[in-house]
Amino acid sequence: MQTNKFKFSQRSEKNLNGVNPDLVKVIRRALEITPVDFIVIEGVRTQARQKDMVATGKSQTMNSRHLSGNAVDIIPVNTTWKIEEFKPLLKAVKQAADEQGMKLRFGINWKHDPSLPIETKFIDAPTLRYPHENQPEVADCASCNAVANGNGIHLSRQISG
Repeated sequence: MQTNKFKFSQRSEKNLNGVNPDLVKVIRRALEITPVDFIVIEGVRTQARQKDMVATGKSQTMNSRHLSGNAVDIIPVNTTWKIEEFKPLLKAVKQAADEQGMKLRFGINWKHDPSLPIETKFIDAPTLRYPHENQPEVADCASCNAVANGNGIHLSRQISG
């Protein structure tokens, strides 16, 4: 049941192209139930894009779930990049994933529940990824040395267009 009037922009729809259909279902359901409107800022990445993300410190691996369409980056509309702005949105994504029996990993804490404590230096609140049985899990980002911005969020995405 739709509880708000939010609708994806053409940009968000385009960024869902090629993403795992099960993950797309979760993201669409989250849009129906979230109290916070959001944008899909990135879905599938090319190797070249991923290489650039690693080179600029915005990603920690060349084995990103984005390469296989098993990760998306979402942000609240009009975000100021404070962690608190992401929490209601991520709660809706968690609910949507639970409804569909999917276990996502949330970049806010690199755990399967975004409400759990943040115990990582690489906070990537926009990222949601779908760990697949036949894909090796990327090493937990808790050991990386990325620097967070003043709001506590590692600015891992450049928003454009």
